[in-house]
Amino acid sequence: MDFIETITQRNEEFVRAGHSAELKIIPSTKTVLIGCLDPRVDPTDVFGLKPGEAAIIRNIGGRINSAVVETLTLLPIVSKAAGQEMGPGWNLVILHHTDCGIIGCYKHAPDLLAAHLGVSRSQLDSMAITDPRKAVAMDIAAYKSNPNIPGGFMISGLVYDIATGKIEIIVPPNRLRLEN
Repeated sequence: MDFIETITQRNEEFVRAGHSAELKIIPSTKTVLIGCLDPRVDPTDVFGLKPGEAAIIRNIGGRINSAVVETLTLLPIVSKAAGQEMGPGWNLVILHHTDCGIIGCYKHAPDLLAAHLGVSRSQLDSMAITDPRKAVAMDIAAYKSNPNIPGGFMISGLVYDIATGKIEIIVPPNRLRLEN
């Protein structure tokens, strides 16, 4: 059986036992989580999330870049269209992890990685690629300083340890900005 057959069968089980047409477009916890696309760090598993609890955005390294900023800029419009204002009471959680594959990009394709992060090749060395704790703190600072990202969120930065399965709070929850 190939993978498409496997996931088609799993979907049939999901339709029978897990699908809920009652889920809302707005996450029930009013949380947007940004993390790495590494399958070892699936936020649904790491945090035991239930369907509909969080909106999850994933990319290489879970790092802030223009695509993430664009998505965060559009989310309030989607939310408002669904009848819910974004801002105060919402959480923005940034999740980085140890042993990230972004290090391989840094070593073997630095120009591509620089483009992904929206920096010049010469700035790449200052991006803390090999240190997820510094990187998550840097990204939090970048989110806070970006006026295109809606304010009002509580923002926090976490690092997941691949070896232990535990998370570490690097940047405790604090207000992104006072204004939206």
